[in-house]
Amino acid sequence: MMLRIYEHPEKEVVMEKISEKLSRFLQLRDKEKAVGYVLDILRRGETDVIEFYSDILTPLLNGTECIMKDEKICIWQEHVRTAIVRTIVECCYPYVIEKRNELNMPKRGTAAVLCPPDEAHDLGARIAADFFVIAGYDTIFTGSCTPYRDFCNALRAVKPDIAAISISNYYNLVGAKKMIEEIRREAGPGLRIVSGGNAFICDRQKKIESIGADLYVEKYEDIMKLDQ
Repeated sequence: MMLRIYEHPEKEVVMEKISEKLSRFLQLRDKEKAVGYVLDILRRGETDVIEFYSDILTPLLNGTECIMKDEKICIWQEHVRTAIVRTIVECCYPYVIEKRNELNMPKRGTAAVLCPPDEAHDLGARIAADFFVIAGYDTIFTGSCTPYRDFCNALRAVKPDIAAISISNYYNLVGAKKMIEEIRREAGPGLRIVSGGNAFICDRQKKIESIGADLYVEKYEDIMKLDQ
């Protein structure tokens, strides 16, 4: 697991400690201790929600390994961990608002965060939605399994400035391309479409161009640069 290299070595030690302890709670499937621990470190200011999402939670999710002796229940193990992390993210929302207010972000428009219709993994999109909130966007998160025709129908009412599409599964790139084509027909040229997710691990720029998105967004800092 790669954590950010911090200016002060003691900060890096703190972050590694947090990561190791949370990882242990997730491996034990201890939801109560995992959620309580995260809220406690945020309350005490040991880290903030941006660091926590970027340097601890995302690497833990991307580095998930099956520790069960019976490989037949590895998928079950992954789903349990994901469910715990989802609860953690939802519980972090007050700290998301607190961070946005602390940074005194100007209003930057509306961002709609969604997934292709067949994309079952929307936790990355959920975290991205919080990043958009912190960055000053009025953010609408629709999650997975939302028919894009319904999203297109809502464009007239929502009028987002940015549509952020999270794609975890490589095989959903084809569906994402069709989705983006229809969104552009409905929304017109003013809408910026960005995308991210594990589907872009290899040949990132080529895949972004192939689906018709404008930009690849990987982290909070990328979102902050969207207006530049």
